[in-house]
Amino acid sequence: MSTELILLLCFAALFLALGILILIGKGDWLIAGYNLASKKEKEKVNIKRLRMVAGITILLLIPAIYIGSIFNTWLIIPICIVTIVLANTWCMKK
Repeated sequence: MSTELILLLCFAALFLALGILILIGKGDWLIAGYNLASKKEKEKVNIKRLRMVAGITILLLIPAIYIGSIFNTWLIIPICIVTIVLANTWCMKK
């Protein structure tokens, strides 16, 4: 195996572990913004939905690692945009 493939597999394993950690509720400290929010701000967020969005987003980035071309960038950008929109709309309590 080439060094590049080993590195890609390590990143994929890391993303998989982080995604699962967030989905099971043990990785709230990994969610940017949420871990630094005040208690009042955290009450405005539906944490179960936020975990789902953050965890699934990380898991969706795993296939982007293997593509290894300009398509890689075009796959990551829409995933990030959808994540930002969902985190700021669907994950907020009404």
